Amino acid sequence: KAAFINFISDEEWKSIEPVSSWFGPSSFLMSSMSALFKLSMWIRHGHGYLTENLGIPVWGSYAVFGLATLFLGMVLGLVSEVL
Repeated sequence: KAAFINFISDEEWKSIEPVSSWFGPSSFLMSSMSALFKLSMWIRHGHGYLTENLGIPVWGSYAVFGLATLFLGMVLGLVSEVL
């Protein structure tokens, strides 16, 4: 506690380099990382729903997500070709 108070009162914080804008909380990089984390949590909850509530075996849940990934890739590829 004393070290933190001295850090503030002696203005040692002025000698510390600020965080780069790339790593700031509102930067594109950190927003993308947040979106990927939210996606991974959604997939985790979806896996839990499929296996626990619907009784699908774990390999079946993996197959569902694998097929969904392939289908989404095909749709995005088709859309990118049309545009």
